Amino acid sequence: MAGIRQVISTLTQDGKELMGPNVLAYHYPDNTIMNGSLLTVESNHFAVLKSRGAIMDVYETGQYTIKTPDRPIIGTFQQAFFGGNSPWQYEVIYINRAKLILEVEGIAYSREMAEMGYHVSCYVHVDTKDDALRLVQHMPMAGHYVTMKEVDAYAGPVIEQSINKIVQLTELERVNEKMPDIIELVKDHLQDFLSVYGLTLNDVKALVFPKDERMKELISLRAFGLSELDAVRYYTAMVMAQRGIVSAPNMAVGKPYYIGNPQMSLDAAGGTVNGPTK
Repeated sequence: MAGIRQVISTLTQDGKELMGPNVLAYHYPDNTIMNGSLLTVESNHFAVLKSRGAIMDVYETGQYTIKTPDRPIIGTFQQAFFGGNSPWQYEVIYINRAKLILEVEGIAYSREMAEMGYHVSCYVHVDTKDDALRLVQHMPMAGHYVTMKEVDAYAGPVIEQSINKIVQLTELERVNEKMPDIIELVKDHLQDFLSVYGLTLNDVKALVFPKDERMKELISLRAFGLSELDAVRYYTAMVMAQRGIVSAPNMAVGKPYYIGNPQMSLDAAGGTVNGPTK
C-alpha cells in the first residue's frame, strides 16, 4: 500500500519470534529493503546492515529508519536488467545476544586406550556491537540461519583436542580426578577459538565417562575399596544373581560350589554358604 513503509523485524505476522534458542544469526530474507524502511531490533538482538557485501552499520535495541547513500534501481534500467525486481541492495542480519547453549559429544581414549565418552555443555553469547561485527565477518552463513548446531561443529575439534590432551595421559580410574584440569583447559582453548567469531564463553560443564557399561560397574566397585580381582568377582556374582544362578554368593567370596557332594562349601569367614546336597 502506497505511503506505508516496510518494517523489518524478526517477528512473523502472527507475532511468532523467528530467532529461537537454537538460532545464533538470522538473515532477513527480503530483497526489497530500501531507504526509509523501518528496522526493528528486539531487546536481545543486534542487527547488522550490509550493502553489496559491505557492512554499513550495527544497531542495538530500538527502531531505526534506514538511511543509506544508495537509491533503489528504478525505471527502464531495472526492467531491462532485473525483470522489474530490485537486486540485493541492502541486507539485514540479526544476531542473537541472549545466552545460548553449545553442546558437543565425542570419544576420548584413556592411558590404557579404553574408550571414554564425553559431553560438554557451554553457555555463550554475543556481548557487544563489535562482537556482532566479528560474527558476521567470520561465521559463514548458508541460507538464512546460523544455528547452534553449526557452532557445535566448529567447536567440536577444539574440545576434543583439549580433553584428549589430558585423558590420554591419565589412567581410566583417575580420569574423574582430572576433571577440574580438563574443564580449565577446555575453557582456555575454547574461549580463544570463539573470540574470533565474537562469542563470549560464560561457563563450561563437562562429563567424561567410560563408554563400556561393564567398565562403569567395575570402577564403581573399585570405588568401595575392592581390589581389581575382587571387583571382577563381585561384578560376575551380580550378573550371575541377575540370571538366578544359585552359586552367585560363592563367586563373590571366591569359594567353590559343590554339586552332588556332601562336602560343605564355606565362605571366607568359615560360615556355611550352601549345605550338603541330597
